[in-house]
Amino acid sequence: MTIDTNDILNSILESLSRIDYIRPEEIPNIDLYMDQVTTFMDTQLASTKRYGGDKILTKTMINNYTKNNLLPPPEKKKYSREHLLLLIFIYYFKNILSIKDIETVLKPLKEKYFQGEEEIELADLYDEICSLEKSRIEQLQTAVKADYDRSRETFSDVRDRESREELQLFAFICSLSFDVYLKKTMIEKIIDGISAEKKPEE
Repeated sequence: MTIDTNDILNSILESLSRIDYIRPEEIPNIDLYMDQVTTFMDTQLASTKRYGGDKILTKTMINNYTKNNLLPPPEKKKYSREHLLLLIFIYYFKNILSIKDIETVLKPLKEKYFQGEEEIELADLYDEICSLEKSRIEQLQTAVKADYDRSRETFSDVRDRESREELQLFAFICSLSFDVYLKKTMIEKIIDGISAEKKPEE
């Protein structure tokens, strides 16, 4: 049985084109109880699930985020629009960063913009970041296609077609994984720099 790697690539590129984000206007402008928060997040981020049974956010997760200083505590058991915005950032960060690193990254947002007392509101900040990321989709599709084409040039001396395609697919996975590793390393170095600067002040 041969692997249809073109189908795999097309599926990846199509999934990239469908990536979207929760618009600030879609976030309720009223305070929500915990159950309402988990329902909202589960509905809005359903397309990001890998498996149908995956949970986007649970009560335990949210309580842990508060306990670990990623999220300000709720007011009278209710979560504001700003809580939801921070939870969305946490949801995306948690797949690549440690709790401690997420705390460092989100600290300015939590301390400066959560209360809405700065020149820019948290919702505007969130919208600008998401618009920036959305604008990079086409560039990312081009980069992924280039990685795929390069991987198809590897193991050309393997005569068996099925074995060759398995190895080429492995090369493609390794190429994508190396990108993730490099970017994660860069993020961690930036965070370490932030932490080092703050220690003398503290």
